[in-house]
Amino acid sequence: MKNKAVLELADVKLIAAAAEAEALQNSWAVTFAIVDDGGHLLWLQRLDGAPAISSHIAPAKAHTAALGRRESKVYEDVINQGRVSFLSAPAVAGMLEGGVPIMKDGQCIGAVGVSGVKSSEDAQIARAGIAAIGL
Repeated sequence: MKNKAVLELADVKLIAAAAEAEALQNSWAVTFAIVDDGGHLLWLQRLDGAPAISSHIAPAKAHTAALGRRESKVYEDVINQGRVSFLSAPAVAGMLEGGVPIMKDGQCIGAVGVSGVKSSEDAQIARAGIAAIGL
């Protein structure tokens, strides 16, 4: 049997604080979501001025990154390269850049999804959050 790391509330709070700091430093009004390895929501935070729809998109991006164990941008790229049939994949809704898995020792332990600015900036915020726990 293998042992696997899990996100604890203290980790989630560190990720959230760092993501918020990155967004505020750049004056970006976003929503970010943190999920566990099964895509279950652990944290959702909508900053002042973030569009209402971002509170739906951010968790979807995080869910997709956690279940796929890869950045949600991978799926966006697959679709943009012509494989539109991938849009019918079950239980996968956040196929836009901005979802980043949290990997430790080769295992996905969760993900961060961000929505509200350019997709590359969403991903930047997610990575800044993850970096706060040394990953």
